[in-house]
Amino acid sequence: MFAATLRCTAAGVVATLALSAQAQMSPVGTWQTIDEKTNAPRSTVIVTEAGGVVSGRIDKLLRPGADQNAKCDECTDDRKGRPVVGLEIIRGAKKADGRDVWESGTILDPENGKAYTLRMTPIEGGRKLEVRGSIGPFGRTQTWTRLQ
Repeated sequence: MFAATLRCTAAGVVATLALSAQAQMSPVGTWQTIDEKTNAPRSTVIVTEAGGVVSGRIDKLLRPGADQNAKCDECTDDRKGRPVVGLEIIRGAKKADGRDVWESGTILDPENGKAYTLRMTPIEGGRKLEVRGSIGPFGRTQTWTRLQ
């Protein structure tokens, strides 16, 4: 009886860990962005999913001396003049069929107001997120770190 209970408990723990790991292979969560030039934390971004579509908002600016009340003056769409904190910078990303990649959306750089084609790929078991913004063949990739 004890051995059967132990096997059931062990199986439950393994199943729970497997589901937890699978859930982490998603861009949904809270991420810390890193400044590519200084390698210092830049902001936190909260990524959510609704109806299969992923979006993300800036939660906090982390750069020393960052103006928490800054507005997106360079934006040219409906985000123009809106506060950067709370600003939706990721729009319309969807999971690619059969892969742990989210694409077909856009990502906004609030410093220059430009929107780029987006591709997000969870890496390192979902602990990090490769975020690529591009215009045609040109772009850059940032690696964001998941916050617990």
